[in-house]
Amino acid sequence: MLTQPTRTELVHQLQTLTFFAGLPESTLESLVQEAIWRVYEAGEIIFLEGEPATGLYFLQFGWVKVVKSNPSGREQVLRFMEPGDTFNEVGVFANQPNPATAIALEPAGIWLLPHQTLARTLRQNPDFAQYALAKMAERVLHLVTLVADLSLRPVTGRLARLLTEDAVDGVLQRPRWYTQTELAARLGTVPDVVQRALRQLENDGLIEVERQQIRILDAPALAEIAI
Repeated sequence: MLTQPTRTELVHQLQTLTFFAGLPESTLESLVQEAIWRVYEAGEIIFLEGEPATGLYFLQFGWVKVVKSNPSGREQVLRFMEPGDTFNEVGVFANQPNPATAIALEPAGIWLLPHQTLARTLRQNPDFAQYALAKMAERVLHLVTLVADLSLRPVTGRLARLLTEDAVDGVLQRPRWYTQTELAARLGTVPDVVQRALRQLENDGLIEVERQQIRILDAPALAEIAI
């Protein structure tokens, strides 16, 4: 859906998420009445690291990357967000500035659920607070795994793990924005090193690299490298 959905449709979508599943429909309806709809173009910044967290984001369509960057501009991708994902839970529920920067990778339609609205919902619905804590714990575990990958695995191992986890039916689809530069930023390295790692896995007969997809040819062998 590349157009703005109705608020009723948004309620139904949020009901499918574990994060909001415990809320009565009347509470969800109240929550979405204050939601703000925005559309971002490819490359547009959604929010900046260090700015006050304005709310929780729900991605309706498009893809978004959440990144940390250093003064020289080098990026570490923390996560790629796809339609149906929520993001910036840590900034909102920890009542802290945005911990990272979010950038649209392609035209993206996003709902913003304002901080004040969520805070009121938390006070009125203790069960929702438990879901919020669980979601934050999930994000922390993801970051712990990322740190372990960057610290303990070589690039080839990190690439093998990414392919193993993200491939669907043995194929990792590569949208136009999913360049080797983006892949390198996610793996915490540079494009030349990613190119060599891809070539090594391809020469070993484990994968087949095409322009718009990477196909896994030997899943057990790739999984061994990813350990």
